[in-house]
Amino acid sequence: MRHTYFRLIALISPLLLTAAAHAATSPRYGGTLHLELAAPKASLDPREWQTGSLESATNAKLAALMLERLVALDNYGRFQPVLATEWSHDASNRRWQFAIRAGVKFSDGSELKPADVVAALQPLLPEALKVYVSGNAVVIESISALPDLLERLASGPYFIFAVTSDKALLGTGPFVLGAAPGETDPRAIAAAPHGVGSHLFFRANEDAWSGRPFLDAVDVTLGVPPLRAMFDLQLGKADLVALAPELVPRAKQANVRVWLSEPLTLYGLRFDTAQTAVADPRLRRALSLALDRETMAGVLLQKQAIPAAALLPQWLSGYAFLFNVESNPERAKELRRSLAGGAGASSESLRLRVDAAGDLPKLLGERVAVNARQSGIPVQVVVKPVSRGAGASQPSTAEAAAGVHLFAWHYSSLSARAELDAMFAAYNLSEPSEINPAATEREQLYARERSVLEDWRVLPLVEQAEPVGLGANVRDWMPSRWGEWHLEDVWLDANQPTTAPIAYELGLSDPPSAAMRYFESTRDSTSGARQ
Repeated sequence: MRHTYFRLIALISPLLLTAAAHAATSPRYGGTLHLELAAPKASLDPREWQTGSLESATNAKLAALMLERLVALDNYGRFQPVLATEWSHDASNRRWQFAIRAGVKFSDGSELKPADVVAALQPLLPEALKVYVSGNAVVIESISALPDLLERLASGPYFIFAVTSDKALLGTGPFVLGAAPGETDPRAIAAAPHGVGSHLFFRANEDAWSGRPFLDAVDVTLGVPPLRAMFDLQLGKADLVALAPELVPRAKQANVRVWLSEPLTLYGLRFDTAQTAVADPRLRRALSLALDRETMAGVLLQKQAIPAAALLPQWLSGYAFLFNVESNPERAKELRRSLAGGAGASSESLRLRVDAAGDLPKLLGERVAVNARQSGIPVQVVVKPVSRGAGASQPSTAEAAAGVHLFAWHYSSLSARAELDAMFAAYNLSEPSEINPAATEREQLYARERSVLEDWRVLPLVEQAEPVGLGANVRDWMPSRWGEWHLEDVWLDANQPTTAPIAYELGLSDPPSAAMRYFESTRDSTSGARQ
């Protein structure tokens, strides 16, 4: 009898283990994903986003929880139908027609109609494009060819939404902006500005046309300092955090799951006419040769960036490898000496204004100044002043005379042409005098970039990837390499521990008490974060 019992156990145990393993890896519904972001505020209204800004990256990720586009691009380069079921265009690529999916409803129960698509796209599309309803379809027309229209519509601000009478946004996506525990008016939440430490609470859309997401909710906390976010992740207080680049090596050493996107942010220098010295291309070239981009990418950004030689990254343009990064401090010194008696020989320092907000742009600005001074080019770093209200005093002389600007540009479009158009417009870059009309699209884009880079009017510095920290309980994390998160596919494994040791990070032998001291010291600065 005893031997029979053990034989039964031997036969049943593998089946039990297989069932347990399957249960541990099968998707499950339920749970709230806690997301922490460093951005102090967010806007879910695509009409308010500024192209190229770092804030637009956060806005698009959060908006994607409740809003959808007409089409999407998968990681294999194939366009997928979303709110448009099919599309077609004429031989010249000037007239595109999109059939709108039937039976889709906004979160208030109203049906999505082609007129809603037109109303959403009209303020977002360039003025030269005409969009209108044709039966159950939406037509987009242009006087020039639009071979990249699908890339444009699959990215950037081109979400479809409706606006209620009280100016709240309605979407068709997997989540709905709602009231978190203790809050009562979700429509007021949607219209209100969100400051440091504030929350956005997205609950699952039970009636989403694409199916209910696995998560019950996504709880977003804004304005969380990067170091605090990483500790929250290790303690299980957060499931997903936006990591600062300098913290990635520490996070990996602490066995934190880290995901990196393609390079999504360009840091660079641009020149204007505020200082006459920068009008001499020899000085601009000397400054370019003086820059140590390898140190910027490897030390300041902890190898979470690469030296940049082009305006657009290789993954987007396909031709960035044709541009070279040249660093030659000795040659920079020679060029600087050759300016003796010219405008570039003025004893006045070049004023470098850091336009991008945050500590990292300031560090990059200081590194630029150090490299420039080592080659005999005096550079003074000034930080972009805060905006002034009505009746404020006029800008100071130092503020008005900045001839060099350090900028940050976030790539938001999957169309290389749209991205370059936006960058040229934002920074008033002049177009080349001649472009071969018979050249291919990529050849024309390359010629436009080359005209700016060969004249050293813009100096790319580094391209930074986007790091994300993941909790051990986060499953089916399948983002796009260009930074879209797809949280509708994510589920939480209740059997997986969410905490991780933090003694290594703190460098102390008593992690619990050390963690408590850390959180007590930072509570005031992040009062809105979960305690």
